[in-house]
Amino acid sequence: MNIFIDNKSGTPIYDQIYSQIKNQIISGALKENEALPSIRGLARDLRISFITTKRAYEELEKEGFVYTVPAKGCYVAPKNLELLREENLKRIEEHIDEIARLAAACDLSRDDIISMVTFGMEEWT
Repeated sequence: MNIFIDNKSGTPIYDQIYSQIKNQIISGALKENEALPSIRGLARDLRISFITTKRAYEELEKEGFVYTVPAKGCYVAPKNLELLREENLKRIEEHIDEIARLAAACDLSRDDIISMVTFGMEEWT
């Protein structure tokens, strides 16, 4: 598992860890029931406080991406298809917001955007 901390990003470190692990789970890079590094081990590797790592793991568990086995560690939770669908919908909505903003700046019409999306989806259908 690769985690990169950007001290210049302005994003809290726990959130960077949370987001990167979550994205690796969603993408399938981390498999169901795969053990995550221990909280203290990851904190040591990243040279951060274990409290920061603990907070990221707690957020992941609260959202159903990982589960904890007492005295054993944290593991990737079996995929909840509804949870994954919601995460993907949220990401799509964020992209749509960005598309709408960029389209307005370029004076694109709704029909232009629909044509672009339709063309882009031809590859996937």
